[in-house]
Amino acid sequence: MSDNDIQEPLLPPDEMPQPAKAMGLNGQSTLTAASHPFTQHMRDEGFAINTVKSFGSDLRLLTSFLGANQILGEIGTDELNKFLNRLVYERGVPCSPKSYARRITTMKVFFAWLHEAGVLLYDPAKAVVQHSAISPLPTIPTDEQIAQAVAASEAWRRGQSLGPNKRKADARPHLLLTLLLQTGIKKGEAMGLVLNHIEREEHNPQIFIRYKNPRLRTKERRLAIEPSWLDVLDEYVGQYSIKEPLFTCTPRNLEYILRDIGDDAGLERGLISFENLRWVSALTDMKNGMDHDLIREKQGLSKITWRETRSKLERLWEKQRIAAEVEEAVASE
Repeated sequence: MSDNDIQEPLLPPDEMPQPAKAMGLNGQSTLTAASHPFTQHMRDEGFAINTVKSFGSDLRLLTSFLGANQILGEIGTDELNKFLNRLVYERGVPCSPKSYARRITTMKVFFAWLHEAGVLLYDPAKAVVQHSAISPLPTIPTDEQIAQAVAASEAWRRGQSLGPNKRKADARPHLLLTLLLQTGIKKGEAMGLVLNHIEREEHNPQIFIRYKNPRLRTKERRLAIEPSWLDVLDEYVGQYSIKEPLFTCTPRNLEYILRDIGDDAGLERGLISFENLRWVSALTDMKNGMDHDLIREKQGLSKITWRETRSKLERLWEKQRIAAEVEEAVASE
């Protein structure tokens, strides 16, 4: 799934394969010549499609500034800082803090790759100061609100309702909610599940997340699921006569189900959603002490995307801790 940052190399440095050199790059190659190999490198490393597109756009912007025939070995830190200065003060087009920070990341990833591959003797982007944009935190359900939602979906499963609407016995809402809480998968990944993607080992059942697109195969992974979830699955399969796809409805219908669970639980509209439950799942794993790289792999994130995600998770955890302390202090008065 991903490289292990602490794994020792299997070969001595001078015997290790050099992917950039294998594509004919050297210090006299141009920025333009390095564009395609860099794109291929990102795909091979399993970068998200949007990340590949964004980094490619950033590299084209740098190429436009330095020139298509700019020699790689002649690029220095000063040239990169001049490029960044132009983005902010001379380009005439607004550059948001988030875009600015991403373009610095693009340069650091690009030149670090060239340096590590032996194309460049030194990394000119290493000395560039990284300015991270602080994007707002998502508003996610608290542990108490998640418990309310789970209780609402369980009541729906029994044909009851914690809200004003009558409910026919239906295992699907509880199946969906607990699946997302335990695995943190995306909506598209949930829609892609079929029954044979579920490995029913007695004490260690797993769900296999698969992709039809060969370029996304690096995001494929096996995720643990609680054995009790299989009981809900069997109930749901019997109710809906499921044969292959796990969810035969549309993605929009699944969103409506989550909305209705939130309504029954008396929660604000939009609080129980695919994206929020994905955050809750990752935050729960972090609180439980799961290794951060394992959380990243479970979420199917690239190392680049994980940087901001990890920062947000840590801030969310701290925010919840402070809120709990305030609540406890108020209760004790």
